[in-house]
Amino acid sequence: MQRLEATFGRLLDALALAACALILGMTLMICADVFLRNVRIIPAMVGLEWANEISEAMLFLVTLLTAPWLLRRGQHIRVDIVLRAVPPPVGWVFEWIVDTLALGCCALIAWYSARAAWASFAAGSLSIKTLITPEWWLLSVLPLAFAALTLEMLFRMRRLYLGPRAPRDDAVSTG
Repeated sequence: MQRLEATFGRLLDALALAACALILGMTLMICADVFLRNVRIIPAMVGLEWANEISEAMLFLVTLLTAPWLLRRGQHIRVDIVLRAVPPPVGWVFEWIVDTLALGCCALIAWYSARAAWASFAAGSLSIKTLITPEWWLLSVLPLAFAALTLEMLFRMRRLYLGPRAPRDDAVSTG
């Protein structure tokens, strides 16, 4: 089980690295767009018409690629004031309750987003903006990301079970 969790952790690291590459690409694309709008190197070209649309898609992808990685590292947003106010064993039970709810939500979103992506694919739905692209291209990332979040929630619950009977110390704003 530890080997599987370590392998999954390396996959999440690779996805986070891909998100970093997307941010770099988005930065370069936006700079090129602004530059080409203000400096007429090519007389007929006034910026990159598709830059806004592509940067929107990149932001979506960056969010989905990094979510499981952030959860693994405990760098997600979390309000833990109640966990710090109750006795450690009670906080540990609260962790279980929240993790169980999160597991269910992630699995449910993975399922329904897979159905939506499949329906979009089957219908041949297109996204028509500056570019015309199949809608399912972006939709297909949702079930994969939420499946990864579901798996990370399972690993997270395993770590909670094996750890001390107290709330986790990750994502804590004050020590």
